[in-house]
Amino acid sequence: MPLLSIVAPVHNEEALVAAFHARLRAAVEPLGPYELVLVDDGSTDGSWQRMLDVAAADPSVRLIRLSRNFGHQPALTAGLDATRGDAVVTIDSDLQDPPELIPDLVRRWREGYDVVYAVRAEREGESAVKLATASLFYRLLRRMTTTEIPADAGDFRLLSRRVVDALARMPERARFLRGMTSWVGYRQTGVPYRREARAAGETKFPMRKMVRFALDAVTSFSTVPIRLVTGLGFLMVLFCVGYLAYTLYAKFASHSTVPGWTSVIIVVLLLGGVQLLSLGIIGQYVARIFDEAKQRPLYLVDEVVGAGTPREPTQPPSAAPAP
Repeated sequence: MPLLSIVAPVHNEEALVAAFHARLRAAVEPLGPYELVLVDDGSTDGSWQRMLDVAAADPSVRLIRLSRNFGHQPALTAGLDATRGDAVVTIDSDLQDPPELIPDLVRRWREGYDVVYAVRAEREGESAVKLATASLFYRLLRRMTTTEIPADAGDFRLLSRRVVDALARMPERARFLRGMTSWVGYRQTGVPYRREARAAGETKFPMRKMVRFALDAVTSFSTVPIRLVTGLGFLMVLFCVGYLAYTLYAKFASHSTVPGWTSVIIVVLLLGGVQLLSLGIIGQYVARIFDEAKQRPLYLVDEVVGAGTPREPTQPPSAAPAP
C-alpha cells in the first residue's frame, strides 16, 4: 500500500502540538501506512519537548529540528526533502487547516491528480483588511505572471512523489512554494474547505512577514514590475520632450515666459520620485540575485529524531548539516 507523508512546520506551537497530532492521526490512520514529519523551525517555547513526547508515543512520527528559525517556506522544504512517501501532504500545525480534509485530498490523488490543493472557501477569525489584501494580492499575481497560481489556496495541499522530486531540483532561495507547485504543471485540482480560526497562540505571519512573502512571490514569478518601470521611464521621456518643446515655444514664439521655479520644482520632484521608485524595484531583483549568488544552504538541520530508518533531508542544493 502506498505510503502517505505529512509535513508540518512548527514554530512556537507548544499549546497545539498534541492536539494537532491527535486530530491528524485520527484522520489519516484509516488511509493506511503514513509518516508525520514535524519540522521545528527554531521554536523558543516548549514545542520541541511536546514534539518529543508525541514521537515517543507514535512510531510514525519523525522530527527534524532546524538550527534556528529559517522561516515557513524553508521549514516546509526541509520536511519535503526528508519525506519518503508516494504522496506528501503539507499542512500548518496551528489547526486552522483541518486534518480531516486529508482523506478528500488523498481520494483525488488516487483519481490521478498530482497536485490537490485546498481552496479556502471560508476563512474564520481573519479581519476584513487581511481578507481584502489577500484576495487583491492573488488576483494581481495571477495577472502579473504566466504561471496559473490558484487564488485562495495556501500551502495546505497534496503533492505526488514526482512533484516533490521536481521541487527538490528547484534550488532558489526566495521560495514561494505555492507558485513553484503550480509551475511544475502535471494534473492539478482543488478541494474547497472552511478554514478555521486559530485555536491557540498568535499568528506567525505579521504584516512585515506578509509583505516580504508577497515580494518573494512577485519577484520569483514575474518580471512585470521591471517592465512597468521601463514603460514608466518611456512615458517620462515623452513628458520631458513635450515639456521641452513647450518651453522652447514659450521662449521663442510667444515670448510669454514668466520667471519662476514652480514648474522646475515639479519636474525635478517628479523625475526624482520615478527614479527612486525604479531603483527600488530593480534593487529587489538585484538583491535576489545577490542571495542566490552566495549559494548558502536554505536551511541547516540540528537534529533528526524518529523510529525506524529516517531519511535525512537532501543536502544539495538547498540544505546542509549544521557544523
